[in-house]
Amino acid sequence: MTRAAPTTVLIAGAGIAGLTAALAFAQRGFSVAVFERAASLEEAGAGLQLSPNATRILDRLGVLPALAATAVAPSRVVLRRGSDLREIGRVPLGEAGLRRWGAPYLTAHRADLQQALLGQVHKHPGIALGLATPVTGLDLSGGKAAMVMDDGKRDGLLIVGADGVWSPLRHQVDPAASRAFSGHAAFRSTVTADSRAGQFLAGAGERGSVTAFLHPAFHLVAYPVRAGDSFNLAGFMASREPSTGDHDGLAGRFADALARTALRPLAQAVPAWSVWPLHTVSSSRWTLPEGAALIGDAAHAMTPFAAQGAAMAIEDAERLAAAVVARPDDLAAALAAWEDERRARVRRVARRGALNRLAWHAAGPVALARDLLLTLRRQESFAADLDWLYGYDAEAGSMRVHASEPS
Repeated sequence: MTRAAPTTVLIAGAGIAGLTAALAFAQRGFSVAVFERAASLEEAGAGLQLSPNATRILDRLGVLPALAATAVAPSRVVLRRGSDLREIGRVPLGEAGLRRWGAPYLTAHRADLQQALLGQVHKHPGIALGLATPVTGLDLSGGKAAMVMDDGKRDGLLIVGADGVWSPLRHQVDPAASRAFSGHAAFRSTVTADSRAGQFLAGAGERGSVTAFLHPAFHLVAYPVRAGDSFNLAGFMASREPSTGDHDGLAGRFADALARTALRPLAQAVPAWSVWPLHTVSSSRWTLPEGAALIGDAAHAMTPFAAQGAAMAIEDAERLAAAVVARPDDLAAALAAWEDERRARVRRVARRGALNRLAWHAAGPVALARDLLLTLRRQESFAADLDWLYGYDAEAGSMRVHASEPS
């Protein structure tokens, strides 16, 4: 195998994290080589929410124009009780959010985002993409990290592990790292807007909104994708860790939970739910001074209750490239500074997700208190509570928030 030049950034994984990292480094003048295990790029999953802290980066990387053809800019996030569909709170997005945070809030299909990223990668002469090329590990024997592949090793300036929750590189960066089932499963489906399920959602959840239906047994998030032609549905419920053979039973259990609420028409109309066990990753280190870094789910897979999984991967990639450029003569110090900064940020996001999960699944008097608090809270207050998250500017490593409009 031809060995890459030592100034090349080598990336394992061509998902959202890996492709964003490729563009972030290439935009700063680095040569980049991306290696992907799959023979073709077909993003699994369904929809995702891209908050302004993520779309600000995608815009700078030239990705938003292609994504805009299919993405949707919802006007608000609406919280509803699953028991009776009563609205109990909302966060203004759309033009108000754009003015406040300086970038749009978008909902999109994962495959559409990956294709938009891939289109920019193909345009950039400094990025090489190798499919059907699995990365199996790291070689640290020479005092400098090298990427191990089936047919040999590649040397580079930096090895970036963007290979997801099942990362084969993780344990070489941190032998004590662990992956664990979170105790929750996700239930996903995509329905067309003109289907029975789509028509129910348009009436119950407002076609131009991200709508979260809250219930003690579950919560369900619905939002438009594919230029509004479809709705993405993502439900979450406590579960034992399912094996492949358990999926039908768990999907039926989730549908039964919906059917016992005002969401019964939706339970009857959605033809099938796919089941996704939710795993988290705990690791005491994401970098090696020899020149390796883990980003996205490879470093810190988290539950999706703050809707920030993709955004954290995108931020990781942007900040990593910025950190390496800022200290060109001391890679080890650049990686250490990047990890310290990102750990603080990701830890705060994970705490917000844990708080959301408790609030969304509250029962009894706690749920009554939650509903009263949310109902009385002004929209401006909801938005201000998200300034630290949505107003974050990864290029500068700081927050930017503009004067907001009165609600």
